[in-house]
Order: sequence, then C-alpha cells, then structure tokens
Amino acid sequence: MNKIKNWFLKMSLIKKIILIIVIFAVGYFAISKLFLNKNGKITYQTEKAVKGNLVVTVTGSGTVASTNSSNITTEATGVVKNIYVKDGDIVKTGDKIAELELDLEGQQKSSQAWASYQSAKNSLQTTKDSLFSTQADLFTKWQSYYNLSTSSKYENSDKTPNTPERQSQTEFRISEDNWLLSEAKYKAQQKAIEQAQSSLNTAWYSYQQASPIIYAPISGTVSGLSLQIGSVINSQSSSNTSATTNKIANIKTDALPTLSINLTEIDVPKIKIGDKATITFDAFSTKTFTGKVISIDMVGSVSSGVTNYPTVVLLDTKSNEILPNMGISASIITNTKDDVLLIPSSAIKSDDSGNNYVQILEKRKPVNQNIEIGLVSDSQTEIISGLKEGDTIITSTTTATTTKSSTSTQSVFGGFGSRTGTTNNVRIQGR
Repeated sequence: MNKIKNWFLKMSLIKKIILIIVIFAVGYFAISKLFLNKNGKITYQTEKAVKGNLVVTVTGSGTVASTNSSNITTEATGVVKNIYVKDGDIVKTGDKIAELELDLEGQQKSSQAWASYQSAKNSLQTTKDSLFSTQADLFTKWQSYYNLSTSSKYENSDKTPNTPERQSQTEFRISEDNWLLSEAKYKAQQKAIEQAQSSLNTAWYSYQQASPIIYAPISGTVSGLSLQIGSVINSQSSSNTSATTNKIANIKTDALPTLSINLTEIDVPKIKIGDKATITFDAFSTKTFTGKVISIDMVGSVSSGVTNYPTVVLLDTKSNEILPNMGISASIITNTKDDVLLIPSSAIKSDDSGNNYVQILEKRKPVNQNIEIGLVSDSQTEIISGLKEGDTIITSTTTATTTKSSTSTQSVFGGFGSRTGTTNNVRIQGR
C-alpha cells in the first residue's frame, strides 16, 4: 500500500488527473452494469379474454322493516294477575294476553275510558234514531213533489214534463226544493252515523288500552313476552306529557319479511319493480337470501346533503332468525347476459375520438386493438367485436426503478366504483 502511495505521489499532476478520471469512469460503468441497467424495465400484467355469464348488480344497505309484526301494548297500570299465553303461542285478534289488578291510577283511567265508550255508544244510537225521522221527512217531501209534478198542470198528456209551467210557478219550485233539502239532510245523517261509529270504535280501543285485560291487536305468533305473575306495570306519564303505552310483547304474522334499502340518485334509475336481489344479513353473513323489488320511492329524502331513495325488497322465504331492524346488504340484479366474451373493465381505454381500445402483446410489445363493447360493469365488460376468446390483454404495466416501482393503469371505466354509497358489481361464471 505504501509503494502505491509513493508511486502516486511521484506522478506528475497531469497523470494524476488522468488516472482519477479513468478510475471514476470504470466505477461508473460497473455500477451501471449492476444497477442502472434495471432502470425503466417494464413488466406487463395480462389476462385472457374468456367466455362467461355477466351479471350486473346495484348494491345498497338497509334494515329489515317491521311490516309483518305489531307490538302488544297497554296503558293500564297495576300488578299482573293472570297470563294467558307464552312465547311461541299463536293468537287471534282480540284474544286475551294477560290480566292486571289495576292500581288506583289504573282504575281511574279505566273508568274514564269506559265512560267515554258508553257516551260514544249512546251518541251512535241517537244518530241512528234521528235517521228514521229524517228518512220519514224525505219520503213525505218526495211524495208531495211527485204528486205535484205528475198533475195535469205540470205534466203534459204524453207524460212529458211541462217545463215552462214548472219553471214559472213558485208552488212547484218550493216543493222541489223541499224534497232536495230533505234528501240532503238524509245523506248528511248517514255521514253522521259513519262518524259516530268511528268515534265508538276509537272509544272502544281506548278502553281496551286502559282495561285490566290486555288483548292481542292482530293475529300471529307471540314473541318477547317477559311478564310474570306479580310483575308491576307502572305509568310512564309525567306532569307535562300525556300517558304513554307500555310494550308487553310482540306479535309476528306469517307475511314474508320486507327490507328497506337506500339507493343513491345515480343507482335508483337502473332498477325497476320485479328485479331480483340477493341479500346477506350482518348477523349471519354466511347465509344468502333471495327476494325481489316491490317498491321504489322516487321522491327520496335528503340527509346531510346526501339524497337516498328507499327501495323495498320482499324476501322469497321467511326465517325465524330474521328480526325487525336487522342490518342487511343487498345486490339488486339489473341486467344479465349469458355466454359472452368478457375482459376486465380496467383494461379498456379510449382515444381522443372516443373510440375504445385495448392493448395486446405482439412480440413482447404492446399493440393497440380497437374494440366494440356491450354490457358494461366496473369489473367486467362484454366485447362484441375486436377480440376473440383466449386473446391476451394488458391490464396494467409496472415500471421498475432502483427505489420503487410504479404501476400505470388507465381505463375508460376507471372512474366507476369510486363513489361513496352504492356501486355496480359483477359476478362471472366461466365455462
């Protein structure tokens, strides 16, 4: 090492400079061979065009509606004395569920409700009685009008009305007006009976809510009954609010469950009544249910600046595991095509003229190939012409560098699926 050092020191300045330049050049060449020759190397990710079945869907989330169930409630307060049903029992409308021994407040509310019911019942009977006198007056006025209008003075010999005479005589016009007035009173009395009947029904329902016996509001299967003999049901009213009802249990009918799904303004135009859907539940995501769209709210609602359009899906089957207000995810099928040529949507590009094309590999180099597309999803696209089954399509490119690699993928459909909310998805069944 000392000999080399002494040799270098004895060299002239020009030789030293030339030697340093040669050393740097050799070092740079060696480094380029080891590392820099890898810069800019491009790798292509490819997929083959395949035949398959294309299923385009719109997805959304929501909850199970409570349209096939009803709460058993009461406004009565007191101690549970008898229980007539248990969970799982099938009941009919009006069946007894339980009976209370009313406390003082409960007795007062029950007595008031019974008095209101009796008053409504008497009012209905009075209204019905008034109808008879109104009807009798109608018949009397009608007979008077009929006798006058068929007299020779107001009726021609050929039984046609003598119109000029009828219009000019006060006697005839008064008789006609009396008959029409009595007819209007009769119809008004009939409406009054309908109103009195509605009031009676309301009073009876109010009495049932306040009575010591709790009744089933609808027919179905009892669930969620937690009452025990001796349980106390207290009033939930306060000084500034009216009395509220206590929920005792729930009755579920045999109707198929319905689901309420929120769709965005972009996706709701894509669906229609009758579209099939697949549903998964948050509570048991491994199970899949099927259903169909039965209602679309085209008005929608706005929340925090986002517009949602509730869509109702009716399940094809029912299950005891499905409970009201459960969270769900649904995929609504909007279009399907069988046995079509498919490629990834991310591989499709468009030129300045709007023509669609893909890149295929020829002799290890990318070549543009014009295509005609059909049914489109953000995941897969149907190819009508320009490709054949088995063609290798470039889906993305990767450029390697000494520090990092960059992937370049640009698609005419690249913007799809980036929205927040509902998206289009696709399912492929290859053959």
